[in-house]
Amino acid sequence: MQRFDRHRQDVGNVVFLEHVNVRVPDQRLATAFYIQGLGFTRDPYIMVGVENMWINMGQTQFHLPTGEPNVMRGHVEIVVPDLELMPARLDAVRDHLKDTKFGYSVEDKYIAVTTPWGNRLRLFAAGPTFGDMTLGITHVEIPVEAGRAAGIARFYEKVLGAPATVTPDADGVAAHVKVSQRQEMVFRETSKPIPAYDGYHVAVYITNFSGPHEWLDKHGLVSEESNEYQYRFNTIVDPDTREPLCVIEHEVRCYTHPMFFRPLVNRNPVQRQATYQRGRDAFYPAG
Repeated sequence: MQRFDRHRQDVGNVVFLEHVNVRVPDQRLATAFYIQGLGFTRDPYIMVGVENMWINMGQTQFHLPTGEPNVMRGHVEIVVPDLELMPARLDAVRDHLKDTKFGYSVEDKYIAVTTPWGNRLRLFAAGPTFGDMTLGITHVEIPVEAGRAAGIARFYEKVLGAPATVTPDADGVAAHVKVSQRQEMVFRETSKPIPAYDGYHVAVYITNFSGPHEWLDKHGLVSEESNEYQYRFNTIVDPDTREPLCVIEHEVRCYTHPMFFRPLVNRNPVQRQATYQRGRDAFYPAG
């Protein structure tokens, strides 16, 4: 009888990392960068005013409320179906984004992109590495002080119920936290100075909603009781010692949240008026 590694299909309690939220001061520049340059899609149904914009990438999103810009520590990794077309699209918006921090470079396996406000993205081509996921956020990587990766892994395993491993690689020791079948949060140790946290957040969905809340509440870590379906916390601690290890706000939603895996609209950025092809307006991402 053939044997299989059943651990490979484990997901854990965290089943989906839905969005990353960063404030932007200028929605016009955000439109030029995220929609025109990167080829992503503005959500047409929710947050359609000038005070916020939701950017669809497959089933994942960026949320971009208007305000003083957040600059994430680390970077966000995104898989895209048309990596080879990205440089031309980014070049086309360069004039719109002059006098900002915008830039990009083509690396060996990805394109490194800096947003107009200094956030760093890495764009990868869809392929076997990402399973059947063709568009969306795959990784959020955050730098942490040396010696903290193991405690962070313990927090996610013991408190949130997410599988986590600590592994050394060419870039250093890192805690890899599984937040869906194809997504990870990575906390990489560094000896470099780490900028202060400035308020951005990630949103995750979990199945055991009450258990983590009970532990977080008991230790004074719940920062917001949002509603019946959601709460927030900011500080990751070592569950064994209660030592604070990293600050990043988590918007925690239950599996029964009305917005869990709502169908998101994604456009085909290749469509142009001059070369229009009927029936190809939409892009239907796998995964």
